[in-house]
Amino acid sequence: MMNGNRNLCGLLRAYKSPLDATRLYLGRAICPEQFVQFLKTCFIPFKMSADENLISLMDCYRNRLREVIQVEPVLDYLDFIESDQKELILNKARNESNQLAADMLIDAVVRSEPRPAGRVRQFVDALSSAGCTYAARISDPDTLPSPAEEAENDYCVLLVLLMSPKLQEMKTAEVCRHCFEKRILTAEEQENVMAETQNRGNIGGARLLVKRLAKKPPGWFSEFLKVLRTTEHGDLVEELTGVREINDGPGSTHSTHTSLEDAVPHEGEKKCSDGHNAALLVNGVELSGTDLYTADSGFHTLQDGNLAENGILVETPVRAEDTDIVLRAYQMDVAKPALNGENIIICLPTGSGKTRIAVYVARDHLDRRRRQSLPGKVVVLVNKVVLVEQHYNEEFNKFLKTQYNVERISGESVLKMAVSDTLKTNDVIVCTAQILENSLLESEISFTDISLLVIDECHHTKKGGVYQQIMARFLEEKLKNIKRTKANIDVKPLPQILGLTASIGVGGATKQDKAQEHILRICANLDAVKIMTAPLEQQLKDNSKRVIMAKRRAKDPFGDLIRCIMRRIHDRANLRPSVDVGTQRYEQWIVEEEKEAAKQGDQRRRVCAKHLRQYSEALHQSNSIRMSDAYNFLLTFYRDELRKKRPTVDDGPAVRQTETEKFLFKQFEDTRGQLEELTKHPEYENSILTELRTSILKEFTRRDEVRGIIFTETRLSAIALHKWIQENRKFEDVTVQSSYLIGAGDQSVVKPMTAKEKNDVLKKFHEGDVNLLIATSVAEEGLDIQKCNVVIRYCLVTNEIAMIQARGRGRAEDSVYIVIGVEGSGVDEREKVNEWREKMMNVAIQVIKEMPRDLYNRKVKEYQLEAWAEKKFHNRRSAEKVKKKVHPSAVKLRCRGCDVIACEGPDIEVISGIHRVNLTDAFKNKFLVTNNSALREKPQQCEAEKVISCQACGHFWGPMMCHRKLDCPCLNVECFVVVVSGKEETFDSWADLAVEFAQFDFYSHATQFVFDDDEENL
Repeated sequence: MMNGNRNLCGLLRAYKSPLDATRLYLGRAICPEQFVQFLKTCFIPFKMSADENLISLMDCYRNRLREVIQVEPVLDYLDFIESDQKELILNKARNESNQLAADMLIDAVVRSEPRPAGRVRQFVDALSSAGCTYAARISDPDTLPSPAEEAENDYCVLLVLLMSPKLQEMKTAEVCRHCFEKRILTAEEQENVMAETQNRGNIGGARLLVKRLAKKPPGWFSEFLKVLRTTEHGDLVEELTGVREINDGPGSTHSTHTSLEDAVPHEGEKKCSDGHNAALLVNGVELSGTDLYTADSGFHTLQDGNLAENGILVETPVRAEDTDIVLRAYQMDVAKPALNGENIIICLPTGSGKTRIAVYVARDHLDRRRRQSLPGKVVVLVNKVVLVEQHYNEEFNKFLKTQYNVERISGESVLKMAVSDTLKTNDVIVCTAQILENSLLESEISFTDISLLVIDECHHTKKGGVYQQIMARFLEEKLKNIKRTKANIDVKPLPQILGLTASIGVGGATKQDKAQEHILRICANLDAVKIMTAPLEQQLKDNSKRVIMAKRRAKDPFGDLIRCIMRRIHDRANLRPSVDVGTQRYEQWIVEEEKEAAKQGDQRRRVCAKHLRQYSEALHQSNSIRMSDAYNFLLTFYRDELRKKRPTVDDGPAVRQTETEKFLFKQFEDTRGQLEELTKHPEYENSILTELRTSILKEFTRRDEVRGIIFTETRLSAIALHKWIQENRKFEDVTVQSSYLIGAGDQSVVKPMTAKEKNDVLKKFHEGDVNLLIATSVAEEGLDIQKCNVVIRYCLVTNEIAMIQARGRGRAEDSVYIVIGVEGSGVDEREKVNEWREKMMNVAIQVIKEMPRDLYNRKVKEYQLEAWAEKKFHNRRSAEKVKKKVHPSAVKLRCRGCDVIACEGPDIEVISGIHRVNLTDAFKNKFLVTNNSALREKPQQCEAEKVISCQACGHFWGPMMCHRKLDCPCLNVECFVVVVSGKEETFDSWADLAVEFAQFDFYSHATQFVFDDDEENL
């Protein structure tokens, strides 16, 4: 070996540059300390600059550097890196890993050109200033630790990581303070550990403390042991050193060794008979003197992910930062059946770590399948697009990426591969439930391709939901397996099921037995053998609750004027409502009236019903937010309606107004001035906003750090409340920074948020740039909002599940849950009902858990057979519906706004099984093309810049979509009355119409387009 190293040194001297020599070293079997010595003695002929010397050393020790550099604090000390590049590095650290970001940072320092003299030294100084002292030492030949020091430190790091579960029992805050006093931790690291302890508990803080200690330079371990002794953790010292602590009295604890570092054999001190360094025993595992951080460590990876040295199996020395999953005692208890391969439902409160349990189960499942030489595929289902990125970034990819391939798929993913292809190349997939259902429906994949199915928010596995559709297929396969067994045919493997929920609900039950039936049906749908819960009194604290009921308005002239207008419209259309205007029941009634009038061709009643719906919404807004918001809503609606009747010159001629439309426009114009004037009188505003303002100011004043969420019913109210907060100076005085979070579904009056926009808002909320979120139900379930300590339900009470989910958003210490409503609205009564149902649910779960096993199995099997029979009946109905499908020639589309026949069935074609389009010349003469008024300032890829509307009445027909460079008028079925064999119907979805239209013929349309273009150019 010595002669080999001499030959290598000769080759290194022959190279023309030190960097080339370094690259040669990296490909040879020379240990780092020999190379460093070589740098100090043999690079003189190269006349290396100081920066070149440092760069060579960084290349040599890159693997170790990327482990011990903390990127974010280092960037604060580097002024030569541009701000946009800093942002890229920070995003890499936050969204992927600190190690990958450290790679980018090192490259930005040593690879960038030009590189002024002294820049690399400035980087080393920045490492030291930012508290990355170990990284600074190994980046400088003058301060590089000796090989013996590094070997000792590697043993200490590995020992502490192996003992991490035990160390989590320490008094984190006290230990952290003493570590800072002994300068083991920096001030920023102390602040981070204390914050983590406050937000995630003692165990979370201890876990972070251990991670930070593992990055410290040699010498930290003995100081850490002294801290443990000072803080009366003699048992932990004994666990770490293997030496019993002897206490001779107060303040006189000692042992046979000062520290583990004293027990580790130094180079040349203690040798075995074969001349090698003596090995160190850690938890019964014999470790040789190798560098655990580099690829040349002497360990060899086996197929199951473990390591072998000299034929002896040892546990893989992985860093806690990447793959450490430590479950609390109650989490391990509820996970045990799943770890044994059973189908279960885990029902734990929000913030109790259900997803972390799922990650642990997934890793254990994949490890077990790998050991058994069986394929392992895990699919994680979520019910919202935004949860795909969250579960991928914060949980599954974060903890499993070093051992398994993890990918995510959603409608807004950059990845556009088929599910089958993604499943072949990855071990874990996080996706929306609808994507999996589509793949199963099209036979792209089957349940045999999946070994573990994790269903988040599994309480949605009930009739009519996509979760239920997936599990109905699962139960069908299970019953087929029973038949295969009886027929001595090989059964098909089915995935293990793991359901997660914070509240399984009672399904609207009013009696205990019905609540139990609801929960048992959910268990049957998920094929669960049991529900796992845990007493969490010591782990989770209930947040305090306040119910505030505002007094009703003494005077409401704004609402009275709107009601007066609505009465005139009722008389005009001969409508006689039996419910109060402005209520949800009224809106349901008026929607049905509009559909019925459209079918009958009664345009007067249909148009009046359409306008009444807008006035009803405005009345609701006036009662829950400001009068000005209600007025602006009406003003926007009538401006859009007028624009349809009076397009711009480029859009074409004006559209004729009917007498009813003239009457409706006049009603608004005649009262517009009065409505606007009333919005300027604050004495007529509802008092509920006053109560909301008081609650926000109180919570933001009495707390040092606040994260709050206001849940509201509609997207309009969420946006309006955000605007109200921004315009109120009192909120600015207490540093309220608000934003809104709404769903991604399409609505004509509100621009929906994309997944990227929602993720940006949530990121700002996590980082504190936004401290008050106004959200619809999109934020109730699943979203991981750790620091929230104020939750307000504003004029919104639904069911017990929503109450538990919303309340669970407040995860920080001393959190508060506030319900605000108006007297007489029923908000307080419904909240009490939900509390009663929550208690009923807990009792029902306990009864089911104590139910005799044979009775439980019989009930579950009974409900499964019932569900199977129902699915079979549904399939038969669907098959009959397909047989009854009418020919397109029997179909006509009539404009819902007038009596014009827009087109006939044979002219309609289908693109991608979704979009119905009509490209005939006859249809082109019946619509106008105008700009999309609901388009964002920066259009999304899926948004249409143009829309089509009826040339006769201006009624909206659909978007003008672009398909393979062809403009295709796309038809929305809800905009038409569908005439089928002479019978007029209205539909909300094309799927409800039993007609099979022709597939889109791109070739013929493209050919026609080319010919038409050639004729124009002749």
